[in-house]
Amino acid sequence: MAGRIKDEDIALVRERTPIADVIGEYLQLRNAGGGSLKGLCPFHDEKSPSFNVTPAKNLYYCFGCGEGGDAISFVQKIEGLAFAEAVESLARQLGVTLRYEESGGRSTRRDEGKRQRMLDAHRAAAEFYAEQLLSPGAVEARRFLTERGFTRAHAEHFGLGYAPAGWENLTSHLRRKGFTDAELIAGGLASQGRRGAYDRFRNRLLWPVREVTGEVVGFGARKLDPSEDGPKYLNSPESPIFHKSRLLYGLDLAKRDISQKGQAVIVEGYTDVMACHLAGVTTAVATCGTSFGEDHLKILRRLLLGRTNQDGRVIFTFDGDAAGQKAAVRAFAEEHGFASETFVAVQPDGLDPCDLRLQRGDQAVVDLVDHPVPLYEFMVRKVIEGYDLSAPEGRIAALDAAAPVVASIRNHGVRKLYGTNLDRWLGILDESFVLDRVNRHIRRGSGQGGQNGRPAPVGPGPAPTPDAREAPYDLRDPSVQRERQALKIAVQFPALAVGFDAFTADDFTVPQHRAMLTLIAGLGGVSAVRDPASWAGHLRDAAPTEAQRDFLTRLAVEQLEFYGELDAHSARQILGTVRTHSINRRESNLRSELSRLGGTDQVEEQQRLLTELMALQQQKRALQEEFAGGM
Repeated sequence: MAGRIKDEDIALVRERTPIADVIGEYLQLRNAGGGSLKGLCPFHDEKSPSFNVTPAKNLYYCFGCGEGGDAISFVQKIEGLAFAEAVESLARQLGVTLRYEESGGRSTRRDEGKRQRMLDAHRAAAEFYAEQLLSPGAVEARRFLTERGFTRAHAEHFGLGYAPAGWENLTSHLRRKGFTDAELIAGGLASQGRRGAYDRFRNRLLWPVREVTGEVVGFGARKLDPSEDGPKYLNSPESPIFHKSRLLYGLDLAKRDISQKGQAVIVEGYTDVMACHLAGVTTAVATCGTSFGEDHLKILRRLLLGRTNQDGRVIFTFDGDAAGQKAAVRAFAEEHGFASETFVAVQPDGLDPCDLRLQRGDQAVVDLVDHPVPLYEFMVRKVIEGYDLSAPEGRIAALDAAAPVVASIRNHGVRKLYGTNLDRWLGILDESFVLDRVNRHIRRGSGQGGQNGRPAPVGPGPAPTPDAREAPYDLRDPSVQRERQALKIAVQFPALAVGFDAFTADDFTVPQHRAMLTLIAGLGGVSAVRDPASWAGHLRDAAPTEAQRDFLTRLAVEQLEFYGELDAHSARQILGTVRTHSINRRESNLRSELSRLGGTDQVEEQQRLLTELMALQQQKRALQEEFAGGM
C-alpha cells in the first residue's frame, strides 16, 4: 500500500502556492501595510478584520481566534480535509505531480483521496451532462431555456446540462472512467437500488453547483415532464463535498464583483441568478434548496469585509407571492448579522428576476436591484399592513405587533428613527408614546435573556492568546516585549539577527521564548539559514507541539514594533537590549545573594559570586562599546 507524500513534493507545493491567491478565493483581503494583507477571519465570527496574511512568509494568522499556518493548513481547515488531501488539492491546481513513498521506500503514484475522487467524478459528470444538452433527447430542456430567454451560449457560460431519461446513462459512463458504484453513491451522483447503483438525476435540466474555488460539488435539477414522479427541483444530497447550508449558487462567478462593488444580491432560483448576471447584476447568488442561513451570512460578510451600509449592502430579491413573503420573514429571522446593511427588493407585480428580464428587459432587473427597501422597513410595513389602521384599536394592535420588530434593532440611533417612522406610518402622531412601547419590548426581551427570544448580545471577551496556553504570558511586561521583538527578528529577518545564536535560556524570562530559542538552535540557528523566505515554514514544521506552531506563526506574521526600516544596526540594538537586561537581572540576583551571605563565614562562595559579578559587568561594558562603535 502506498504511503505518505514525499517531503520534497510537499515542500514544492508549499513553496509554489501563492497563499494570498488561495485565501483570496474565500475572503476579501486588503492591504494592511508592511507587506501584510488583512481580512475577516473565516474561522470565527467577527466584524473588524483581525485575520492577517503575510505573502512573503506564505503564512496567515488570526489575532482574534489564534488560527494560523500556511496555505496547506488553511485549505485543511476551511475545507475540512486531511493533510494529504489538502496537499493533493493544491498540487492539482498548481499542476504539480506528487510522488508517494511505499513502506519499502519505492516512489509510486497512489489513488487520490476520497474527496478528490468525488470532485473528479463530478467534473466528469458535468462534462457528460453538458454534452447531453445538445443531444436529440434534450429537446424539452432546450425549449425550457429558450422560453426563458436563454441561449446556447448562456447555457455554456453557466455550464448547464441535461440528464438523459435512462436509469444508468451517467453511472455507466463513469464506470467506464474507472469510478466505482460506491464512489458515485457516496458523492450523490447515483442512488442505491436492489440491483445496484442507478442515476440520481433522470430527464432533468441540470445546473452545476460549484464551490467558491470553481470545483463542481453537486447539481440542481429541474423536472421537465410534469407527469413524472418526484419534486419539481431536486438537488444533490448532503455528501462529503456537498453541504447546501454552506453553498451559494453562482458565488464562483460573483465573488470578485461582490468584493469590488460591496454588494451581494440574494435571489431564489438558479434561473434568477442567470437572469441577473445576464442583465448586468453580476453579484447575484442563490441558495441551493434551503433557506438563507447563518453560514451563508458568514460567507458573504467575509467577501464584503464587514462593510457598512455606506459602501456595502446585501439585497434580498423575493418573489411577490406568499412563498416569497415568507422567505423574506425567514431572512429577517436569520439575518441580524448585517443589521441595517440589508435590503429587500420585491417587484410589485410579483415577477421574479427571470420573468422580469423576459418580459421587460435587462434594465428592469437593474432597476429592481437599484431601488431596494431596507429590510427593517420592509418587515415593519409587512406587519402593520395586516391591521385596520383607520380605527384606533387597529393602530394600537399594529403598534403592539410591530414594536418587537423595531425593538430587535441593535443600533440605538437606527432603532429610534424606526420608532419615529412607525409612529408616522401608523398615524398615531405621538412619538414618545410609540418609543415607550418599543422600549418596553427591549426591557422585556432583556429580562427573558434576549430580544425576541434571542440571547442578549454580549460584548466580545478577551481573545484567546496562544502565547499563554502553557504558562502565564503578560504582553504588558517590558521584558516580554523586548524578547518577543528579538524572536520576531530571528524568525522574519534571520540575516539581520547577528548574535542571536549566542543567546542562552537564561536570557529569556518566559518558557515560551526559551522553547523558541531551543527550536531555532535545533535547526542550526539563524546563522545556518540559507533561504530566509522558507525559514519560518521550516520552523513551523519542526515545532513539536501545536501551541509552539501557533506561537511561531504569530511571531512570523506580527509586525515589528519599530519605526522605519529595520537594518543591521537597529536589529543589533534590539538584540543587545535583551542581552543587557538579561545581564542586569543576573547582576541584581548576584548582589542579592552577596547581601544574604554578608556576615557569614562562606568566604569562598562570596568570592565566586564576586567573580561572576565582575564578569557580567565586563560583558555589559563590551556591549556598550559595541553599540557606541556602531553609531
